[in-house]
Amino acid sequence: MKNATRQPVTTLLIGTLRITPAAWEKVEMEALFESFIRHLNGNWGDLDEHDWKANDDAIEYGGRVLSSYSDRNDTRFWIITEADRSATTILLPSEY
Repeated sequence: MKNATRQPVTTLLIGTLRITPAAWEKVEMEALFESFIRHLNGNWGDLDEHDWKANDDAIEYGGRVLSSYSDRNDTRFWIITEADRSATTILLPSEY
């Protein structure tokens, strides 16, 4: 569902934005910004259909939202918005 284009179910509130030092160092800046915008707009990136639906349900009913992306160097990173919408963190999967 990587290139899916759709309207978001609702606006995703993100709380405080955090980026781990490892993500800041290893992920291309352009990919960080582009993926963050995709996350805000309900494009969850490189997830299977089940996880994509879980995020859509989390938006509608409450819950944590996790998106997965890769930059041009195939550095995978996640963007996670907490269930209470207090914070959104960009991190490498190995940091989870």
